[in-house]
Amino acid sequence: MSKTTVKDVSTEPEPSPEGTAGTPRAEGGSRAFGLLLVITGAAGLLAAWVITLDKFKLLEAKVAGKTFTPGCSLNPVVSCGSVMESKQAAAFGFPNPMLGLVAYGIVVCVGMSLLARARFPRWYWLTFNAGTLFGVGFCAWLMFQSLYRINALCLWCCLAWVATIVMFWYVTSFNVRKGFLPAPAWLRGFFGEFTWVLPVLHIGIIGMLILTRWWDFWTS
Repeated sequence: MSKTTVKDVSTEPEPSPEGTAGTPRAEGGSRAFGLLLVITGAAGLLAAWVITLDKFKLLEAKVAGKTFTPGCSLNPVVSCGSVMESKQAAAFGFPNPMLGLVAYGIVVCVGMSLLARARFPRWYWLTFNAGTLFGVGFCAWLMFQSLYRINALCLWCCLAWVATIVMFWYVTSFNVRKGFLPAPAWLRGFFGEFTWVLPVLHIGIIGMLILTRWWDFWTS
């Protein structure tokens, strides 16, 4: 009696056409990957939106000669207002969250496209990976500035940092596993099984830096 194998396509992308060298011309991600991009992009978009609104309220209050305190300014350390008023908050000559409104919106669009079974060529995935690399690098710079120059934290900024770190590592993992980024077999295997370790470790290091930076404050 012959057996029929039924493949569950609910979590796997549809097969993509092969190129001349055996490399897919276009590749799509699983629904789980698409959902991860939608969630992290939406989290970053929410953070950027709230910070933008508070920035406008802060400027309006200054013009009116009043004082506005953002809702996430809880104490001398967790002080969103101090971060928003710093020069680092406009690194490119305009408020940083305006850049986030565009960048995180793109991430959400890519995630939604994957949920709709879209496939993209290698150059698209590498460009997307480069964008997330810029994002995680920019976040690293902002973390350093917040901890050691501004001496204050913004909770909404922290949410954006976490979202960016997670999306960066998972996009990098996708490109390594699909062969879009050259890597040895052991690294492809590691990304295939333990991708979650890297963002957890990355975020854990940042958490330890925050804990030790204001240890006296947290323990007093």
